[in-house]
Amino acid sequence: MSFLLSLLFIAVVLVVLCVRGSRKKTELSAASWDQLVARLEPVPADVISKVALDYLQPRKGQVSIQTDEMWFLLGGNEGIRRMQANADVLIALAGFAQQWNLQESAIVVERMRRDGLALRRSSRDRYLALLLGYGRSKASFSVQEVASSYYLMRQQLLALYKTSHASRYPRLAVALGHSAAACGLAI
Repeated sequence: MSFLLSLLFIAVVLVVLCVRGSRKKTELSAASWDQLVARLEPVPADVISKVALDYLQPRKGQVSIQTDEMWFLLGGNEGIRRMQANADVLIALAGFAQQWNLQESAIVVERMRRDGLALRRSSRDRYLALLLGYGRSKASFSVQEVASSYYLMRQQLLALYKTSHASRYPRLAVALGHSAAACGLAI
C-alpha cells in the first residue's frame, strides 16, 4: 500500500512540475523583449566567468578554486537559483532574435536549450549528491558545471545579439554584465 502511495505522490509531483514548466514557457513566449530583459535576475558575470573558465580551460594546477570558495563566490543556493531562473529567460531572448536572424538564431537556441538542460541536470545532481551523501567532490563538479553552462548560454546570447541586433546588444550586455558587488557578493 505504501508503495502505491509513493508512486501516486511521485506522479502528482511530476504532473505539477510539467504544468508549472509549461505555464512558464507560455508566459515567456508571450512576453515582450523589454519584459524579458526586466525578468533577468542579477548574476555576477565576473564570478561566473572565473568559475566557468577554471572548468572549461584547464591548466597546470587545475584545482585553482576550492569548493567552499566556489560556493561562496557564486552566492550559494541563491546564486544557483538565479542562474536557473535566468536560463529560461536567456533561451526566450534567443528565440526572440529569430525575427531578425532565423538561421543563426535557430542554431543558438538549440545550443542554449542543451546548455540549459545541462545546467538543470547539474543543479539537480548537486542537490542529490548533498542529500544522499555522495560527498562534496561530486557537488563541486556540479557547481562548476552549473556555472559553465550558464556562462556558455550568456556568451552565446551576447554573440547572437552582437551580430543579429546590434542596437539591442548594449542594453542586453548591461543586463547580463552584473558585477559581484552589484549582486551583493564579496570577492
